[in-house]
Amino acid sequence: MDKVLPIALVLGLIGCNSPVSDSKGVFFAGEIVNPTSEYVVLYKGSEAVDSAKLDDTNRFSFQLDAVDDGLYHFNHSPEQQYVYLEKGDSVWIRLNTLYFDESLVFSGTNEELNNFLLEIFLEDEEVEQLMYSDLFELEIDEFSEKVESLRKEKIQDLEDLNSEAELSDIAYEIAKASINYTFYRFKEVYPFKHKGKLKEEQLHKLPPTFYAYRSGIDYNNRNLIYLRPYYDFMKSHLGNLSYMTCSKSCGKSNGTAHNQLHFNQHKLAMIDSLVGEKELRDNLFRNVAFDYLLREHDADSNKIFIDEFQRFSGNNMHIEEIQRLYKGISNIQPNSPVPDIKLVSIHDSLVSLPALSKNKKVVFYFWSGTNKNHYENIFNRVNELKLEKPEYEYIGISFRTDASNWKAIVNKFEFDAHSQFMAEDFHQLTESLILYPMNKCVITNDALIVDAFSNIYWNNF
Repeated sequence: MDKVLPIALVLGLIGCNSPVSDSKGVFFAGEIVNPTSEYVVLYKGSEAVDSAKLDDTNRFSFQLDAVDDGLYHFNHSPEQQYVYLEKGDSVWIRLNTLYFDESLVFSGTNEELNNFLLEIFLEDEEVEQLMYSDLFELEIDEFSEKVESLRKEKIQDLEDLNSEAELSDIAYEIAKASINYTFYRFKEVYPFKHKGKLKEEQLHKLPPTFYAYRSGIDYNNRNLIYLRPYYDFMKSHLGNLSYMTCSKSCGKSNGTAHNQLHFNQHKLAMIDSLVGEKELRDNLFRNVAFDYLLREHDADSNKIFIDEFQRFSGNNMHIEEIQRLYKGISNIQPNSPVPDIKLVSIHDSLVSLPALSKNKKVVFYFWSGTNKNHYENIFNRVNELKLEKPEYEYIGISFRTDASNWKAIVNKFEFDAHSQFMAEDFHQLTESLILYPMNKCVITNDALIVDAFSNIYWNNF
């Protein structure tokens, strides 16, 4: 796979989009092969900084008059990746959406750091597989030694890079945190994964030095809020602390949180006690809310949780989204009416979701034309289910797919035209049916509505 940014592209971008000479400004541009959207949007944290439309050669450019040094991320729907920018930078990218992260390459100022951060991101999946396949089975001392060896190897790579590229303090901090928090997270989850891998009854007792790194954790670092290794570590770390706190105060000690309401109340309190930085705090509270509400709970438990959430984070910047989720889940409890959502048939006529399920046993499944592997897996599983459970009618609903592409896919797989529909309003669809990653199907009257983003639900049907 070509990972080299063509010289012609760089020269073309420089010639056509020469950045204004300004030590406070930033020029960010690139080319996207096989684009999936007309736009590239640049974000700083949760705020969109600017958007750029692709030209007829699939190139884009941003000329920003002033920026704060730090981590940004660019979105080319449905994908995104981060980029480090400093005042005076001129940064170019090239990528192919068919292999988004794997094909991405940076050139220009700070190219060394950006390519290094990308390399760490890509290698994380390999390290994760190593942990689950081999290392989590190791006993404590050997596990710690292996993890520390891997961490130090990466830190040495960073030191070598820094000696050549002379990174700024913020750039070095972000790169080092990306390494450290990746491996610190593995130590946070180790007791639970080790117990599960070996099918043991109790968690192992850990030596006092096992979590020695915790003394250096910064719970309020604005530069790291949207750095994935830092955020993923915080989720695991706060979950671990919450469990251990519960073990001491509530007598839970077997490594399993059976009462999810009780456990998540501990997590809300733990975030409240440790994290002061508003944006990180809000994001972590949101994560707890989604993790809890998307599990199977009764209405009374959900009400207790949402009241507790309001007490800790009533001014959360995600509060409207969380309230919509809570309301949506309340509306699709078992035996509730199927939501009145309008769909488009293959013949371009409108039909409602309730009309499709009236007096029938129906399975609604969802797919998007932007993810070929995913929709092919879903189609294969649906064909299997038709043989296993013929008493159901199987109806596919496509979303975020161009109408012509949708029809082409339906024809390619030779579906019955009466079994395929398209949702025009993605937000209405997801909010009404709560189509987030979830562990269970939703049964509303005789209709079975299955999650669009995960294959876990098939095991429960």
